[in-house]
This record gives sequence, structure tokens and C-alpha cells, in this order.
Amino acid sequence: MLYYLFNYLDQLNLPGAGMFKYISFRSSMTLIFSLLISTIIGRKIINKLQLMQVGEIVRDLGLEGQMSKKGTPTMGGIIIIIAILVPVLLFAKLENIYIVLMLITTVWLGCIGFLDDYIKVFKKNKEGLNGRFKIVGQVGLGLIVGLVLYLSPEAVIQENVAIKRNGDTTEVVHSPAVKSTKTTIPFFKNNNLDYRDLASFMKSKRTAATWIIFVIITIFIVTAVSNSANLTDGLDGLAAGSSAIIGVTLGILAYVSSHIRYAAYLNIMYIPGCEELAVYAGAFIGATIGFLWYNAYPAQVFMGDTGSLTLGGIIAVFAIIIHKELLLPILCGVFFVESLSVIMQVSYFKYTKKKTGVGKRIFKMTPLHHHFQKAGNMGIEAILQKPLRPVPESKIVVRFWLVGIILAVLAMATLKMR
Repeated sequence: MLYYLFNYLDQLNLPGAGMFKYISFRSSMTLIFSLLISTIIGRKIINKLQLMQVGEIVRDLGLEGQMSKKGTPTMGGIIIIIAILVPVLLFAKLENIYIVLMLITTVWLGCIGFLDDYIKVFKKNKEGLNGRFKIVGQVGLGLIVGLVLYLSPEAVIQENVAIKRNGDTTEVVHSPAVKSTKTTIPFFKNNNLDYRDLASFMKSKRTAATWIIFVIITIFIVTAVSNSANLTDGLDGLAAGSSAIIGVTLGILAYVSSHIRYAAYLNIMYIPGCEELAVYAGAFIGATIGFLWYNAYPAQVFMGDTGSLTLGGIIAVFAIIIHKELLLPILCGVFFVESLSVIMQVSYFKYTKKKTGVGKRIFKMTPLHHHFQKAGNMGIEAILQKPLRPVPESKIVVRFWLVGIILAVLAMATLKMR
């Protein structure tokens, strides 16, 4: 909203009003505002949650320091959502289709997560919202995102089609703006994959089939990443810190994808209009870092599903919009491994129980971060027993953050490593 006000004032030649035209300025402002909102308003929300006795329900899993978390306010994801929405509404171009999609994603998944937490806390149902309803909500969001990117005339790309060299001068020729189902493949020289190639067997109906495939893939990615982020939210600061690292990377990728010269240099798709996502990324980074003020060990508040489902969904939709969804297994490696550990554990347990009558485990406990909290050789039937001594929670979180930083750098490096 402030963008439109200062744009009008700039037309009246008000000194300094033109600053709002610059992405760098507005991104910085959203980051600062979201930090302030999450830290200042966050304290008030935590106090309110404590008065309402919105405390975390903790099951005794035999983890060190676990029971001390009982009663800690949850549903703190409300802080993150407010700290994202307010600065974006103030500083972004609200008619931009990509900003509209990100706002829908934030509110949509925030409502699903809030409903899940509400049932757990106020209805005293540990299972929360039925898993089927969660999936329906995530599928619904994926359907909206996929169809909007298909139908909106604003969602277009331009590709580098030729490089002209004239002495010391190099000029990159771009294709006309077109709708596309192409996405970037890491590590490959010809680094674009077109989902259209997956529908070659449809012949005359190939275009329609391509977009159907794209929508299905979008639904899968949104569901997978939001659930993975939800599984990662098990230690103080782990999900919030990991999300902040991912947010920085996505913000950089959005900015270079929206800059025709940077896109040409990196040989990636130029996506007109996605520079506004850098403004959104500023709010996302500020909100998650600000939330860490209260969520870092020992946590004064937990984000709950209100926060974790929302963060994962935001990351997924953001990556899909900038055509970088195939980077997610690298960029969201921490989320991916956490989710994979659960799948492996459950699958192996069921397999061994069917074969031998006794279920066996690969890890001492899943998601993976809990494996490091358990002592080894303590009567736990698990293939992997190390580390034998429990690792302090704060150390696990910091090490996972460091792994996340390494993966983020690697994800950006893949744009040149081909």
C-alpha cells in the first residue's frame, strides 16, 4: 500500500519518494519491518497465548529435556504469518500475480495449520486435524497455484536463445515472452527440463496433457515440502532457522531471475515480474529470524503446525514460481532427509515385522533429529546406534543449520556448475 502512496507522491516530485521504485529498498524495508513486528508483537502474542493456556502437549519419548517443554505456548506460527503479511501488504506491488499467489499460500496453509493446532490444544485431541483434510487442503493449494500459472497471462518466461559476440562485447538474445512448463535442472549444461517432453505420447492433446502433468507435480511438491517442514519442527529453532537459510537463497534466485542481465550471465530463464518475490523473501527472512528471538533454545514459544505447514508451503510455491523446483532436494536437504528418515523407518519396520514377526528399526528414533537425542545400545533395536551418547539439543540444531548453509551455497553454485 505504501508503494502506491509513494509512487503517487513521486509524481508530485516529493524528494525521496522515488526510493520505493527500487526492489533493493523495498526488500530491505520488508526485512526490517518483519523483524520489528515479529520481535515486538511476538512478545504480546506469547503473553496472550500464555493467558489462554495454549500450551504444548508433550508425549514422554525418553528424550533429554523433553518434559521441560510441556506447557510452552504453541501456535506461535501466528507471529510468523503476521510478520510476513503486514510488510508485504505495505511494500509490495499487490497486483503482481506472483505476490497474489504467495499471499494466498501464506493465508491458506496458515488456516490449515491453525485449525490443526486448535483441535490439538482446545479440543484436547492429540491427533489434530484429520490427515485427509490436511492433504485435501494442500492439494487444493497446489491446484490453485498450478492453474493460475497456467491461465495467467502475466506468468511468462524468456529464454536465452543465442549469444552474439562482437569483439569484446557479448550480447545475449532472448526469446519472446511465452508461457512455459520448463524448469531448471541442476548440474546440466543444457539445464532446462520441459514437462512437455513427458507428454509426447499425447500427440494432438500434448499441450493440455503437459499442463495437467505440471499441476500434478505442483500438488506433489507443495504437499511434500509442507509436510517435510512439519516433520522438521521438532527441536527449538530448527525449522525456523533452516527456513531462514532457504529464504535467503530463494530471494537471491528470484532477484537474478528477474534481472535480464544476471539471467543472461547465469544462463537461466528470465522471469519478468518475479522481482517482487524478492520483496516477499525479505519479509519471510525477517519473520523467521525474528521468530528465532523467542524460539531459539530454550524456546519460549513453538510455531506449531500454524507455522511449519505455512513455511514449507511458501518455500514450495516460491520455488515453483521461479522455475527452480528441482533445486529443492538440494536446497531443502535438511527437510528432505528428515522426511526420508521417517519413510525409511516405517517401511523397514513393517517389512521386518512381516518377514520375521518382530519389527526392527534403522534409526534409534525418527525424525532424524531425534536419533541424535537418543543414547545408543540402550535396548533399542536399531541398525544405527551411533552416536552412543545423546547430543545436546542446541548442538544438533546448530549443526543442522550449518548443513543447511552448505546445501544453500551448493544449490546456488549449481547455476554455474554445469
